[in-house]
Amino acid sequence: MKRLNTIMGLGLMAIGLSLTGCDKGGDQSTPAPGGGSTPAATTESTEVIKLVGAGASFPAPLYSQWFKDYHAAHPNVIIEYQSIGSGGGITQFTAGTTNFGASDAAMSDEEIAKVDGGVTLLPMTAGSIVLAYNLDGVADLKLSRDTYVGIFMGTVTKWNDPKIASTNSGVTLPDMPINVVHRSDGSGTTFVFTTHLNAVSKDWAAGPAVGKTVKWPVGVGGKGNEGVSALLKQTPGSIGYIEYGYLQTAGLPAAELENKAGKYVKASLETASASLGAVQMPENLRAWLPDPEGDNSYPIVTYTWILAHPKYTDAKIGNALKDVIKYGLHDGQKISAELGYVPLPANVVEKVEAAVDAIKVE
Repeated sequence: MKRLNTIMGLGLMAIGLSLTGCDKGGDQSTPAPGGGSTPAATTESTEVIKLVGAGASFPAPLYSQWFKDYHAAHPNVIIEYQSIGSGGGITQFTAGTTNFGASDAAMSDEEIAKVDGGVTLLPMTAGSIVLAYNLDGVADLKLSRDTYVGIFMGTVTKWNDPKIASTNSGVTLPDMPINVVHRSDGSGTTFVFTTHLNAVSKDWAAGPAVGKTVKWPVGVGGKGNEGVSALLKQTPGSIGYIEYGYLQTAGLPAAELENKAGKYVKASLETASASLGAVQMPENLRAWLPDPEGDNSYPIVTYTWILAHPKYTDAKIGNALKDVIKYGLHDGQKISAELGYVPLPANVVEKVEAAVDAIKVE
């Protein structure tokens, strides 16, 4: 229920943030990554400190809960987060209109080069991307790698296609067109999903390939995980990719997917953790899992990152942001599973905390 309430609250959060996100005025809420110096701030101060962030919709329900809980403990710190997709988050962070960004695609070297002073990438949580579907009377569905690539390539067009029927013995599949739903905005979820398709299919690699936006062969687009979930819910015969936790609000099932080991695996905390366990976090904290090894590994899993500056010259902003991030790394991890996310492994928390400590505040 907590998860559901959190997601239902995101719409209101986005409405309020759409106003503040464009505010470049001179009060203390103004994002000023490279701005002038102010006295050092602590979260124990009574002075109101407003942090502005924007980006990925994938972790938005979790971040919303973290920020709400942090504010309850530190009433003088207000954190406003706009769920606009990873592409929009990177754009706003690069333009300096937010104090921090968020992206499921981290940032590329080329994107980082456009940010004055560079970027500190901080993985904060992880989760699975599922193929949710709306098919009356079909509660369980298994999709082979060849089949789900074919659906999004537009070569598997009906639910009773022999490729789907071959892995779903005993299931009555309708003679019904498949309606593909994808993202319409610049999306880290799209980046992760297409990175996986690229890894498992030469046809996909030679066609749409990888990106936060790609030229989809078929389907209709929805904005954010919220928009895709809404389209899936209202469109019989549809299938689309969303973050695992959004299944609850969509009220739809997700397909079991064939993994690299040839096993059909449901998305869960356990199968996502099995995928993460196969990857070592590098020093730059960018780790990708395009097609994880292991019998019990779910095939589409990703970390998601907060984008921070290596140095903040507004001390109250910098100190407050570091404290909020550390809250997420420790207390925040305790509610991750409840909201459908995978808590970070202890060794990853240690590396990320070291990166937070290295952020300079002047």
